[in-house]
Amino acid sequence: MSEHQEEPKLMIDLVKVSKTYLPDIQALSDVSLSVRKGEIVFLTGKSGAGKSTLLRLLTRMEKPTKGVIEVSGHDLNLISTVKLQILRRSIGFAFQDFKLLPERTVAENIAIAMEVSYTRPSVMQTRIRKLLQRLGLVEKHNTPTSGLSRGEQQRVAIARALANNPELILADEPTGNLDSETTEMVMALFRQYNQQGATLVIATHDTSIYQGTSHRVIELREGRIVARGDEEPEAEAPAPDPALAFADDLFSDE
Repeated sequence: MSEHQEEPKLMIDLVKVSKTYLPDIQALSDVSLSVRKGEIVFLTGKSGAGKSTLLRLLTRMEKPTKGVIEVSGHDLNLISTVKLQILRRSIGFAFQDFKLLPERTVAENIAIAMEVSYTRPSVMQTRIRKLLQRLGLVEKHNTPTSGLSRGEQQRVAIARALANNPELILADEPTGNLDSETTEMVMALFRQYNQQGATLVIATHDTSIYQGTSHRVIELREGRIVARGDEEPEAEAPAPDPALAFADDLFSDE
C-alpha cells in the first residue's frame, strides 16, 4: 500500500482483550484482532475456546476484563447507553440460544428487530416475506416458534439478525442444526449481504462453510488466537456471485 492511499476503515478493532469469569475462568487472553469493513471472517476452535465470548463482547453483552474494543469507530468501554442502543441497531446477531419468543409467530419474532428501529409496517412485511422466501420458511409465517424444529428456529433467528440490513453480522454456529442444502442456502444469503457491504464474523465448527474460500479463518484455542489464516488481506470489492443474481431485490423494500 502506498503512502498516499487511505488506510481501509475498520469495523472491529480489539487490542489485548482479556475476559475472566468468576472465580478464575480465563475465557480470552490478550486477543488482538482487526476486521476491515466488508470482510468475512470465520472464527474456529473447540467448544470453550472463546468464540462465543468474543462475539458477545462485540455487542457489549459482556464487558472485557481488560483491553480495548472498538466497533464501527466506537470504543465500547466508553460508549454511552444511548449511543450503544443506536450502534446495536446496525448489528445483527444470531447466537446459539436463538432467544426467540416461543408464543409469538415467526413473522412477529423477525419484526422485533425492525420495531426498535421504527421501520414502517409495510417495509417490515416486505422484508419478512423476502427473508422467509430465501430461507425456505414461507409456509411458517404465522406459526408460533415453539412449534418449529431446531433447524427452523435457527433460520428464524438468522432472519431476525438480517432484518435491519445490518452493517455488522455476528453469527455463532449459524449452521449447527442444518443439513447441507439448508446450510448452503444460509451461506448464500450471508454472501449476498456481504456483497451489499456488510461485515460478517462467523463462529463455526463446520469446516465446509469456509473451505476453498479466500476469507480469513482465525483459530482460537484456550482463549488465545493461535492461527489467523491470511493476515488481513488487501480489501477489494467482492466479485458478483452469479448464484445470488436471483435475489437482487432483497434489499429493495418494494
